[in-house]
Amino acid sequence: QVQLVESGGGLVQAGGSLRLSCVASGRTFSRDGMGWFRQTPGKEREFVAAISWSGSSTYFADSVKGRFTISRDNAKNTVYLQMNSLKPEDTAIYYCARHQSGRYDWGRSYDYWGQGTQVTVSS
Repeated sequence: QVQLVESGGGLVQAGGSLRLSCVASGRTFSRDGMGWFRQTPGKEREFVAAISWSGSSTYFADSVKGRFTISRDNAKNTVYLQMNSLKPEDTAIYYCARHQSGRYDWGRSYDYWGQGTQVTVSS
């Protein structure tokens, strides 16, 4: 069983920054790819970013490229999402998830999900 707990969300003005954290339980974290998704009411879940188990490969949605970075600390079982130059359209609940297999930008490729953390960007 894997548990994922996100933190770091909050309210920020447009142009500001936030860093989200996701702490994972379980012994296999250092061998797991991880991803971040987001969702707003009435919209489908959207891929944001992902990172391979080693951290050597990262993937980003076009909407966040150049503004967001993803990183991980396997010693702390933690994956981070650094969000800079935030825009009101980044407002959403952000979820981290464990990658099981398949494309990193597909939600179906992930088997465990956290409860989410709210990010609100005011204009």
